[in-house]
Amino acid sequence: MRILLAEDDHNIATHVVTKLEAEGYGVDTLANGPDVWEQGENGTYAAIILDLGLPGMDGLSILKRWRKAGLETPVLVLTARGSWMERVDGFDAGADDYLPKPFRAEELVARLRALLRRGGPRLLQSVRSAGRFTLDETTRRVTFDGQVLELSPLEYRMIALFMERKGQVLTQLELASHVQGREDDAAKNAVEAMIARLRKKTESSAIETRRGFGYLLPDDGR
Repeated sequence: MRILLAEDDHNIATHVVTKLEAEGYGVDTLANGPDVWEQGENGTYAAIILDLGLPGMDGLSILKRWRKAGLETPVLVLTARGSWMERVDGFDAGADDYLPKPFRAEELVARLRALLRRGGPRLLQSVRSAGRFTLDETTRRVTFDGQVLELSPLEYRMIALFMERKGQVLTQLELASHVQGREDDAAKNAVEAMIARLRKKTESSAIETRRGFGYLLPDDGR
C-alpha cells in the first residue's frame, strides 16, 4: 500500500517515513505545493498525508482542487495551526482527518489505519486474495494456504505488489523501485534475495521466474 506524504519539514518527513516504512507502507515524499498537487491528482495512493504549510501552493488550496477534480483518496491533514476555525476549514475543504503539530508518529499511524478501515468509495478493499495468498492491509498480515507468514516490511510490500499485479511479469527494476524506492544495482540484487526468502517461507513455485523478463505471481497461485 503506497502513501503520499506532503511535508516540507525535512526532520518531520524523515521521522514519519521511517515509522510508516517500519509498518509496511511504501511512501512517496514531496515538499513543494505544485508538485504535491500534480502527483496527488495523477498518482494512485491508498491515502495522502498533507501538510497545510507547503511552499508554492498551500495545502488547503491543493485539497480543494483535488476534491473539485473528483479525487476520492482519503486525506489526513497536518498543520501547526491548531484553531478550531482552521480545522473546520480543513474538513470543509474535504479533509478526512486532522492532526495538529507537534504529534507522535504512533498517533499518525493509528489515524491512518483508522482512515483505511472506514470503507466507502474512497478506500481500497482491506482484505484481498490472490491464489493461495491472502493479505489484510489494516493488520499487515499475509497468509499462504491459511498459514500466517512472518514478513519484513519490504517483503510485505513485495507480496502486496505481486498480488495487485497478479499474472503480470514484474521486472527487477519495477520491484526495486516500488519496494525500496531505488533503482540501483544494490536494490535489484536485494530483490533477488527477497524473492529467495519468500520462496523459502512459502514454496519454490509461489513466485515464478520468467528468465530475461522478471517475476510473477501465477494466476492460479501455483
